[in-house]
Amino acid sequence: MRGLYLVTDRGLCGRRPLEEVVIQAVKGGASYVQLREKEISTRFFVEEARRIKKLLEPYKVPLIINDRVDVALACGAQGVHIGQEDMPYEIVRKLMGPKAIIGLSVETWKDVETSRKLDVNYIGVSPVFATPTKSDTKGAWGLEGLVKIKAFSRHPLVAIGGINESNVREVVKAGADCVAVVSAICAASTPEAAARGINKIINSALQER
Repeated sequence: MRGLYLVTDRGLCGRRPLEEVVIQAVKGGASYVQLREKEISTRFFVEEARRIKKLLEPYKVPLIINDRVDVALACGAQGVHIGQEDMPYEIVRKLMGPKAIIGLSVETWKDVETSRKLDVNYIGVSPVFATPTKSDTKGAWGLEGLVKIKAFSRHPLVAIGGINESNVREVVKAGADCVAVVSAICAASTPEAAARGINKIINSALQER
């Protein structure tokens, strides 16, 4: 896992269709798309996921569903991202299969220690900085936390929370292999340009590391 990882937020897209923002982000260099929906029906979520998966296929960008293993299975998504309160990793792996991308959020040091024993594809360091899009967490890790986790963990790190063009370089230098972005792309006036700018900094910082 390396590069730019888009996490969707319908509310931040304004009047633009979510699909339009997703495709613009991918054209700008997003390597992964996580579909995150908290307030829509399961039926609508599945229909939307199927549409977005089809849109992503020509770009060979995997679709990752947030929290909902049932939706991931129903739409044939390539992966699922789970939190500490979601279905246990072992069950998710059994349901999704050996080839699925499974990410796990870590919010405490105990979570980090436990994750080391699991064959997840990546751990989501959440949040790096305080952010209104991640309000149900136990405090921000900061750059120091990211450095500490990188030194300990055997998994690729996906950093999320309050990351934008102004701080993404230091986040990668602190240990993030992949950077998840929400508002810096979804709320941007031109998501493609925003994604391109952030992606360029990520790749440059990875090469310097």
